[in-house]
Amino acid sequence: MFRPFLHHTLMAAGILLGSHAAFAESRVALVIGQSNYRAVVPLPNPANDARAMSQLLGNAGFEVMDAADLSQNEMREKVGDFAAKVAAKGPDTVALVFYAGHGLQIDGENFLVPVDVDPKRETDIPLQAIRLNDVLNTLTSVPSKTRILLLDACRNNPFPAISRSAGHGLAIVDAKTGAPGTFMSFSTSPGAEAEDGSGADSPYTTALLSAAKEPGLSIEDTFKRVRVSVNKATEGRQTPWDSSSLTDDFRFFPGSGAAAPKQVEAKRSVDQWRRELQGKRVEIANEMIVADGTDEAYEAFVGLFAQPPFGPQAREWLDRHRRMVAWNNAVIINTAAGYRAFLLQYPDSDLTATARKLEDRLRNRPNIAASLAAIGGAPNASGASAPAGTALPTNASLAAPTCPCGAPPLPLKKVDLPPKKRADPDPPKRASAQPPRRQRQPDDDVVVYRRPPPPDYYEPSPVPSIGIGIGLGGFGRGGGGYQGRSRGGY
Repeated sequence: MFRPFLHHTLMAAGILLGSHAAFAESRVALVIGQSNYRAVVPLPNPANDARAMSQLLGNAGFEVMDAADLSQNEMREKVGDFAAKVAAKGPDTVALVFYAGHGLQIDGENFLVPVDVDPKRETDIPLQAIRLNDVLNTLTSVPSKTRILLLDACRNNPFPAISRSAGHGLAIVDAKTGAPGTFMSFSTSPGAEAEDGSGADSPYTTALLSAAKEPGLSIEDTFKRVRVSVNKATEGRQTPWDSSSLTDDFRFFPGSGAAAPKQVEAKRSVDQWRRELQGKRVEIANEMIVADGTDEAYEAFVGLFAQPPFGPQAREWLDRHRRMVAWNNAVIINTAAGYRAFLLQYPDSDLTATARKLEDRLRNRPNIAASLAAIGGAPNASGASAPAGTALPTNASLAAPTCPCGAPPLPLKKVDLPPKKRADPDPPKRASAQPPRRQRQPDDDVVVYRRPPPPDYYEPSPVPSIGIGIGLGGFGRGGGGYQGRSRGGY
């Protein structure tokens, strides 16, 4: 009577053990859903998105930390607790963060928006929100195998006080410039805004829930499918975007066979894409470039298919992406000249007001490049720096001075310096009101270091009617280390 029950129980236990054995590494996830904003209209979907992702990730072997409707302090605390959990699991850990809610870019930086923010001006966002870079830095500060950030956070800016001057969507974040082993996915492309959708979940989360369930599908192929699905669901208005520096293979659910070694695909040129797309139906060609997501693919497509609706959509994506790349470069350089160059290239965009503000703020900042170039010049005897490009004197040129008239180097001869005069053995002592210094007691472990012998000195042999003078000005000494960049600051 108990045999069937025992048989089913053993089968279930075997499936459970097999599922856990399939995930060789530890997996932990932080899932945040921000719906109930206090100062603006609540978002209906993030809470649903977070619940559905928690269930998916739990089934995929993740130990999930759920969080909802977090204030700024609560969000910082949760991220810190999550980093501590990753550190406790050890370096062979996959750490995943899923965030659904509002996200903004201010002065080229991306911010995740807590539910308690109430900004009256742009400068309130850095004080009240959470920098995305702070989350990244926290995760990379602890050893882990892989870091995955999934951000359904590019919705429209809901704050009227700053919506007109801040840029749309989120700025570019290139995972390749950070620590290896990072994968980032955004619900739409940089500079664009994502839709909430008409269903219980957003278009991005809906597509992710479907694509991630397929066994054996790599994370790169998973998000290629996500891009195509969201692009179709929104009729081309929204296309997710991702950036990767992964060095190891990752799959949400393992497949039947062993994972193949990770291989980097060669990037195809515009001409190669043009030959690849030639002769294909426009719908098929559009799916191919959306799945690829590179400038080269889009450029080849707009050259072949200019007709609506796919041609204008592809052109808009390409123009916006190039503008966001140029904006990212200007933010990284962070000089008045860099923002001026961006404004000359893109004089009328949603980033124009921000670029002008940062240009004005940095106009009177010292030109670091010019200062470094001046330091690189040879100083004259008065201590003033020579023009940039003048070679500094080297040890060889100092050791063998040449005649100003172009004669060969002068011969050098060794000379002996006169011995130093010994000081008076009993010099008069200055009266001082200071108490005598405490004498250091001798110790058996003290090691006495003897001074090295004095170096040999050389002087040029006398040559009639020739005088030589070498004057070296002082070189400025300052901190040469990288101090970090505050966008728009001094």
